[in-house]
Amino acid sequence: MIYLASPYSDPDPIVRKARYEAACDRAARMLAEGQLVYAPVVYGHALAERGLPGDWAFWEQHNHAMLSRSTSLLILTLPGWQESVGVRAEIAIARSLGLPVRHDALDDVPLEAS
Repeated sequence: MIYLASPYSDPDPIVRKARYEAACDRAARMLAEGQLVYAPVVYGHALAERGLPGDWAFWEQHNHAMLSRSTSLLILTLPGWQESVGVRAEIAIARSLGLPVRHDALDDVPLEAS
């Protein structure tokens, strides 16, 4: 299973929604190509809209467990990925588990809030 990391948290709900949409687009394409993928932003955004926290502190244990079941980490390099507490932590966890870490800057996925 490929773990698809991408930034999410931002004070602006429009930015969070754009990041969620980009993660959905990439995860959907990966699944359509026959790849097994777990995208925490896709999973977590819907739950954050239902009152759960959207920050790394809340999701750390869950995402660590999912990374431990993954075969690689793919980082969707949306604006803000390098500053993202969650993405930086996911990279550190993946490396500690010996997982390959790749970066994916998609030209056909919107990278800014519209």
